[in-house]
Amino acid sequence: MAVRQRAVTTLPNLIRNLRNEQPLKLKPPHNPLPSLRRAFSLYDQINLIDNIPEDQLRFQGFNDTGFTVNGVEYEGSLLCVGNLIMSWKPQKFSEINADSLSLFQIVRPIPEILIVGCGRNIQHVDPELRRFIRSTGMKLEAVDSRNAASTYNILNEEGRIVAAALLPYGVSS
Repeated sequence: MAVRQRAVTTLPNLIRNLRNEQPLKLKPPHNPLPSLRRAFSLYDQINLIDNIPEDQLRFQGFNDTGFTVNGVEYEGSLLCVGNLIMSWKPQKFSEINADSLSLFQIVRPIPEILIVGCGRNIQHVDPELRRFIRSTGMKLEAVDSRNAASTYNILNEEGRIVAAALLPYGVSS
């Protein structure tokens, strides 16, 4: 009972003192948070362009001959595994085979999905190539290169282990 009585007499004084104090001035954050109005849009939920770690790969653009990744322009085909990027030999879809993707037999951890960017148009993936990719433990998604780069960005932002094999967008077959 004494504790309750002490709290009842102390609480009004505490509130009065807190009201009289000057609020702490906090430094504004480097990256201001988006307004609540925008925070609930679908665009903001899937597009985290402003808040990505420096070491994370992010496709920012493409043209008929290559891609822009983290501000660097790359010409030709690219192979991305997690946050690593490298030039890739195939110049047309018919050159994509088990040999061109043999890296996935040794890379660890195994990506959960391989996104193949087929160039300008979606191409049919050879059943033998599908079997090879399944034998590595990955799933396969074959789409045009523009959508492949976007899908890679989203999955990579989510922290998933993902790989992409991308032909330049100008490749038509």
